[in-house]
Amino acid sequence: MSAPDLARPARSPFATREFRLRTVSALVLGTAVIGTLVIGGWAFALVWLIAGIVGAAEWLAMTRSEPLVPLLGVTGVTLAALAAAALLDAPAYVFLLVLLVGIAGLVALGRGITRRKAVCGLLGGAVVALVPTLLRIDPAIGLVGPAWMFAVVWSTDILAYITGRLVGGPKLMPRVSPNKTWSGALGGLTAGIVAGTLTAYAARHHGWDALPAVSLPVVALFSGIASILSQGGDLVESSLKRRYGVKDSGRSIPGHGGVMDRLDGFFAVALLAGFCLALLRLTA
Repeated sequence: MSAPDLARPARSPFATREFRLRTVSALVLGTAVIGTLVIGGWAFALVWLIAGIVGAAEWLAMTRSEPLVPLLGVTGVTLAALAAAALLDAPAYVFLLVLLVGIAGLVALGRGITRRKAVCGLLGGAVVALVPTLLRIDPAIGLVGPAWMFAVVWSTDILAYITGRLVGGPKLMPRVSPNKTWSGALGGLTAGIVAGTLTAYAARHHGWDALPAVSLPVVALFSGIASILSQGGDLVESSLKRRYGVKDSGRSIPGHGGVMDRLDGFFAVALLAGFCLALLRLTA
């Protein structure tokens, strides 16, 4: 090693072009999501409909499902119909009917294992497109539900990244995701619990929380579960990318890869939130 190399200071992982690009993209997308969350209605639903369609398209492309364009067409129309049904407060059987028609269309177009992959893409896209919208329009939840999801997922993701880079240490699952560490996972979990609980507390303090019967310790517990699910969703997507031999699910978000790369953890938390929403409606 030469003398100039010895004198060269170690470059901070937060001073790289990739990190700056990730930060700018995150700020732009975060502003759009928060802005439409406040507006609600069609604006918010459209953001998540686009996310669901793009995510499903990335899945179909990553799994090399053919015929790609017809499969994506059926998926997109089905997701748009589901989003419209949500905004029009349609009864549950309408959602089921639309979903079954969409699945039938995919089965008719696909062949063999492609059918199962296409149906998985539709179901995954439906979770992303529907759950945030259904939470936002529910009078018992409103904007607090999606805001809690964003707070948990974003804080988990950001603090896991920062803690993992600064602290390092033993790897979490090196065969699946070689960059993730136990320190990052614990940092993300702590951040998710704090952010989720503070979101509920702030909403309650300002009179925005329509679910006052849920105590803050219960919110903290669910925030911890959601944080773990978020990190688990990230690992599952990393495993899928390894299986199909791709580095990123797509290139739609500069510095982040594709929509699937950005919403892998959110998808897992959306499943939890959707399950809780279904229970709430069944017991109402």
